[in-house]
Amino acid sequence: MIGEDGRARCRWGASAPDYVPYHDEEWGKPIHDADALYERVCLEAFQSGLSWLTILRKREAFRAAFAGFEIARVARFTERDVERLLGDAGIVRNRAKIEAAIANAQAAAQVDDLGELLWSFAPDPATRPAPRAFADVPAITPESTAMAKELKRRGFRFIGPTTAYALMQACGLVNDHLEGCHAR
Repeated sequence: MIGEDGRARCRWGASAPDYVPYHDEEWGKPIHDADALYERVCLEAFQSGLSWLTILRKREAFRAAFAGFEIARVARFTERDVERLLGDAGIVRNRAKIEAAIANAQAAAQVDDLGELLWSFAPDPATRPAPRAFADVPAITPESTAMAKELKRRGFRFIGPTTAYALMQACGLVNDHLEGCHAR
């Protein structure tokens, strides 16, 4: 899709004004920093069953509520923090997802290098041609299935193969910008 600025984008990336900067500047760009990766793990889990646009619009509130997604800080959250978060209208107030975000910080704190762990599941880019249409983009892959299994083994929650694949897309482990997209 050609945006108002004349740039070709994946259709979703031009479907709402809030998507444009996320699509152009962030989605699919490689991330290796542990806290930044943890943030994406959390946001992808919170998105489950909801629109990504909803999560994107609440992102700053999530950052404020979850201590900037600093793993060490969130890992120390208590039941009092859970109650605080359940009362925060700026975020998605789902107890299971909130408790998963805290458990995931605790699990991430036990990983020597979260970036190395997650990137170990990145497929060889030479084996993945640029998708020509959204229908060419998978929802799960063997790599995302393996990633989800390993993360669950390490105590992560709310991360199945589909969420793991969305994480891989968001963090640049795979490049699913469509052929012809300027961000590819």
